[in-house]
Amino acid sequence: MDKKTLIDHLNEDLAAELSAVIQYTTYAAKVTGPYRPQLEQFFLAEVPDEQMHAQFLANKIVALGGEPTTTPTPVAAAKTNRDMLQAVLEAETRAAAGYIVRANEADAFGDIGLKVQLEDMVRDETGHREETERILRDWPL
Repeated sequence: MDKKTLIDHLNEDLAAELSAVIQYTTYAAKVTGPYRPQLEQFFLAEVPDEQMHAQFLANKIVALGGEPTTTPTPVAAAKTNRDMLQAVLEAETRAAAGYIVRANEADAFGDIGLKVQLEDMVRDETGHREETERILRDWPL
């Protein structure tokens, strides 16, 4: 694993985290219905974790000599509460899987501190995914 490739991959992760901040913020504004207060708080409660991930990634990219991206990946369009939850579930699943790959890349690069931090981020994203799965489990179709 060379440094440029690692920086490029970390920038992909950063773009996804920036997207997650936007996704959770806009979805919190868009939720409707009898569960609006709970869903709004659920979405907003995730924003600080995603911001911390984004800041860590930006700092690491700079430490490695790269330039952090300022362009998020596109946010999935979602009209209903269920669509929003499903989009979040898919994003969190992708994030956890991506951080597993990135942790292996960090290990191959020889940056054990980065590997450990990325593994912690896998834990965070897995927790977000599991909580969203639990909400969706009995959600009406």
